[in-house]
Amino acid sequence: MRSWNIKNITTASCLAASLAIGAAAPVYAEKVLNVIPHADLKNLDPIWTTAYISRNHGYMIYDTLFAMDDSFTPQPQMVDTWSTSEDGLTWTFVLRDGLKFHNGVSVSGEDVVASLQRWGKRDGMGQQLFKVITSLEASSANTVTMKLSEPYGLVLESIGKISSNVPFIMPKRVAETDAFEQITDYTGSGPFKFEADQWVPGSKVVYTKFDGYVPRAEPASAASGGKKALVDKIIWQYFPDNTTAMNALMAGEIDYFESPAPDLAPLLAADPNITVEVNDPLGNIGFARFNHLLPPFDDVEVRRAAMMAMKQEDYLAAAIGDPQFWKTCYSVFPCGTPLANDVGSDIMATGSIDAAKAALAKTGYDGTPVLIMQPTDVPVLSAFSLVTAEKLRNAGFTVNVEAMDWSTLTSRRALRDPVGEGGWNMFHTWWIGADVIDPMAIAFSGDPDAGWFGWPTDAELEAARGQFSKATSLEEKQEIGRKVQERLWAIGASGELGQFFTPVAYRNNVKGLIKSPVQFFWNMSVE
Repeated sequence: MRSWNIKNITTASCLAASLAIGAAAPVYAEKVLNVIPHADLKNLDPIWTTAYISRNHGYMIYDTLFAMDDSFTPQPQMVDTWSTSEDGLTWTFVLRDGLKFHNGVSVSGEDVVASLQRWGKRDGMGQQLFKVITSLEASSANTVTMKLSEPYGLVLESIGKISSNVPFIMPKRVAETDAFEQITDYTGSGPFKFEADQWVPGSKVVYTKFDGYVPRAEPASAASGGKKALVDKIIWQYFPDNTTAMNALMAGEIDYFESPAPDLAPLLAADPNITVEVNDPLGNIGFARFNHLLPPFDDVEVRRAAMMAMKQEDYLAAAIGDPQFWKTCYSVFPCGTPLANDVGSDIMATGSIDAAKAALAKTGYDGTPVLIMQPTDVPVLSAFSLVTAEKLRNAGFTVNVEAMDWSTLTSRRALRDPVGEGGWNMFHTWWIGADVIDPMAIAFSGDPDAGWFGWPTDAELEAARGQFSKATSLEEKQEIGRKVQERLWAIGASGELGQFFTPVAYRNNVKGLIKSPVQFFWNMSVE
């Protein structure tokens, strides 16, 4: 089997030449980090989709104005200095020197404006921010001015958000692409370049170091600080089978395994050459997402009946296994975070097939089949799908399960068509805790036009989310958080499947892993 480990390679011809001149000529060994990502990369636009594999791709090749440090405080990234007017209505951002796109063109204020405008049409926090933006313009080549209709408490938190959708800065010509269409130009300004001609969907993605990138001077901290490319090349190699992936890591053909199946963790940890650890302190929150537009889940009481059948322990035991990696959580916000609460959670804490069956019988459900999309290449979500299928059948639903890969699912979930024309009724996913830590998450949107896949409608929910951005005290934020949660449970927005922690695995010659809810590859080296 071919080895991708870094080795000092000296060809016979080089050796002969060095002997001829009486001295050994050093030969540079290209440093390559070989990675198994958590999913196949098929969708390359991190604004068009919230898929984490596309977000991770975005971090490889793009940069952001601000970025969250490990305490979730926004820090300047592409910005050098910024200021606000006394009334809080005018924000001015000055870009730092040396920012260049991969084609050598300097990053300008116009690039920033176009990028933020496109992001603001798709992202939950962006949508809320743009409701109060009256103008956003490049006041000079390296300066952006944002004017607001009223003071807004989450400006930096919005443009510096750590996860999907991240407000990555693209060239103006790219950012002018319709927000609901995918980009076709992948020119970024981040520490690595995407090698489009080497991309093989279903197999391989190649990134190379961008020598023109100038890191910040501060130490790296989560998404912020100095992003130093310490390897020449990063190769993502996709393995649909987790056992094959594990064997590749143990054989030294792979350096880093982003998301091994939890049941493989003991086997990997037993290898003295491999480290297994949890890299995200907030973990993940499992979701069962309903399509609110199509029957049978266009009926709120049918959705709530389905939720009554969802016993978190059954999902987590089946998908995660080892109890050290999961816990039940009946809050829409991650347990252990400031907004976590139990308001309205009785419906999710029920976990009873009998209760679900009785509730479903009262709805007049007519047997309309439920089409569940099952991503077979993501073990956790595949298991979630099968658990739901069994529970819904036992509760009286007619259920069909359609197998596919995750990338196909992330494309199909955007379709609002009837099931017979490519649509869907349910899919399962997870959000990292950092994504759903407050009501601004697009996962909690009640706007069917601009909201997340599933498209629930609730004006009361949207009003509460809008209030959150203006809250000034923790107590006020917590009260709004309780209101948001009450509405989400009341309308049966999603089934909450508990909180779990996915370990990473890497060979001991890999150094510099950054502790964060998001997988970053800068500052990592292979020794």
